[in-house]
Amino acid sequence: MNQRIKTIALCIALSILNTSVAICIENGDRQLDKRAAKKVLREEDPGFFTTEEAIRIGDQILLWQRVTGGWPKNIDMVSPMSKEQIDEVAVEKGRIDDSTTDNDATTLQLTYLARLYKATGEARFKDAFMKGVEYLLAGQYENGGWPQFWPEMHDYQIHITYNDDAMVNTMTLLRDIASGVSPYDSGICDEILKQRMRKAFDKGVECILSTQIVVGGIPTVWCQQHDRETLAPAKARSYELPSYCSQESASIVRLLMEIPDPDSRIVKAVDGAMKWFEENRIRCVSYRRDNSEGKWKVILEENPNDDTPVWARYYDLENCFPFVCDRDGVPRRSLEEIGEERRNGYAWYSDRPSYLFPIYREWKSKLHNN
Repeated sequence: MNQRIKTIALCIALSILNTSVAICIENGDRQLDKRAAKKVLREEDPGFFTTEEAIRIGDQILLWQRVTGGWPKNIDMVSPMSKEQIDEVAVEKGRIDDSTTDNDATTLQLTYLARLYKATGEARFKDAFMKGVEYLLAGQYENGGWPQFWPEMHDYQIHITYNDDAMVNTMTLLRDIASGVSPYDSGICDEILKQRMRKAFDKGVECILSTQIVVGGIPTVWCQQHDRETLAPAKARSYELPSYCSQESASIVRLLMEIPDPDSRIVKAVDGAMKWFEENRIRCVSYRRDNSEGKWKVILEENPNDDTPVWARYYDLENCFPFVCDRDGVPRRSLEEIGEERRNGYAWYSDRPSYLFPIYREWKSKLHNN
């Protein structure tokens, strides 16, 4: 499919999607499926960003940008909005308590705006992008970490947050902008700002190294969140306890392996984490979602024929045992011991660390050959 046909097809698909959304709005359901909206914001086709539809979405993103420079999360910013909805969003623009990098918020909008500015050269998209970058830079702690929300935070939002890759996404974005890779190669920011972003990235790496859980002098992995003062593993929601966390740690290790010419501390951190992943993999089980009875449920069962490793999301800090947890905050060893709502509404196991092993072997080979 050539570029023009692909772009036309995308616009038609979005038009159909928006028509469906308009019908839903009339019936009282105002939100597009959030995954579908995110898919649109992740579009990379340069041709699409020259269309009226792409610009319409961009202008809605500007509407949702808070006075802080950041964006709230879990909101469909793609579907067409009525005048009443636009007025409601305008009233909320001054909020300072819901700007976040959680669940891809802010970083996703900034990437979309960068692509739109590259395609159109429209100053309003660059201005909003710059304001968003300043928001990210302003949120960094002196120790290099980022909280989940800022400038106004509540409860666990103050912690240094690796959960859902919030800090890794922030650091990756700042690194890519400073490096001038596409779509950030259109003169969207100057060298002075790029230097600030490089400094912020380096401080973020220092925070990652400082928060890695060390046992007997051996670095392991990370918790989903760490105390901003002590850097120790910290609790978030009632079922998110201080622990070794495999899923977010996999993303951190991948980020560290992408650093050119890593020093000995980074090499030690990666080696320690990969050893931990190797030692704590779970084999001969299947973890899947089942809808055979018309209701989604999560199943973890023994399967001697399945040699694909999985990792628990959480391992306790004392014995490194996998555990799950309900909203009562009590860790338990099996999914059957927690209620349906948390059992089926949270990702308790994953195979995410498995993709690291071939990357790690290649990474180590390059280090030995240098």
